[in-house]
Amino acid sequence: MPHDPVEAVTDVLGEPWLAETIELGEDHEGPLVATLVSHRTPRPSRRAVLYVHGFADYFFQTEFAQWWLERGYDFYALDLRKYGRSIRPGQTPTYVTDLADYDAELDVAWQRITERDGHEQVVVAAHSTGGLVTPLWLDRRRPSQLAGVVLNSPWLDLQGSVLLRTLGTAVIKQLGARQPMREIRRDVSGLYGRSLHRDHGGEWDFDLTWKPLESFAVYVGWLRAVRTGHARLQRGLDVAAPVLVLSSDRSTVPTEMGDDVHTADIVLEVPQIRRWATALGAHVTYVAVPGARHDVVLSRPEARQRAYAELERWHRAYVGETPHPG
Repeated sequence: MPHDPVEAVTDVLGEPWLAETIELGEDHEGPLVATLVSHRTPRPSRRAVLYVHGFADYFFQTEFAQWWLERGYDFYALDLRKYGRSIRPGQTPTYVTDLADYDAELDVAWQRITERDGHEQVVVAAHSTGGLVTPLWLDRRRPSQLAGVVLNSPWLDLQGSVLLRTLGTAVIKQLGARQPMREIRRDVSGLYGRSLHRDHGGEWDFDLTWKPLESFAVYVGWLRAVRTGHARLQRGLDVAAPVLVLSSDRSTVPTEMGDDVHTADIVLEVPQIRRWATALGAHVTYVAVPGARHDVVLSRPEARQRAYAELERWHRAYVGETPHPG
């Protein structure tokens, strides 16, 4: 079934990428929207991918999309409310106080992909914070068309020591309830963004207003929502499809540009990803990719090729041509 031409327009990525707006009502900052971006295969397909970005991020990973398109999947990506294409004037970028708020746009996106566009097998792919949001949603919704899940460096726990996480979370919960818009001061080096962008030492082109080198501000109410999500995930989810979790093989905290910036996760802690990956469901494959960045599919070529080889192996073993039973 073709896209409704009234709703879909050419995306900022250019043809044949399309973008359509999902209206979500209003909050205290005004109208809320999400944006569903899509690229269809040359031949009609009953298979699709739905991709969800990370924090201070939006969809621009077209090489990752092309990998799926070459295998016969229509590709969709969702810019969540107050992210990327969905940011509206006067809004606080990235801000929500409950990760379940995203259920609204995920529900609509899923309905358009499956009911409207007729896809019977859908793989959910997500990065970082999206790798927390989507499993929580899948655990609540349990859609029958889910064929598999690919999580790229999912954010499954708060960085830092056990003591810091315990005490910090208690403070976050109290402050987040009373002063949700209180900003958490942090020192962001910008090294990660610089390692990616082609004008600053990387090879990728993206909009620096939608994905700024120094990230976006973090607020207590938002972090409270994330910690609530972490706690729910760590109690154990039941994502009813094979899951692949990819990450770098190590984390580091560099203070200047150098090789570590390009060959390790400098955003999240890899041991935490390893620890909590099995909390996602009963069928989880975890792969540490040597030399990968935080966004594994934006790594340097050698690590990227290794990641795609692992994705190919998992896809052939667990998804392939046969729909996964709901």
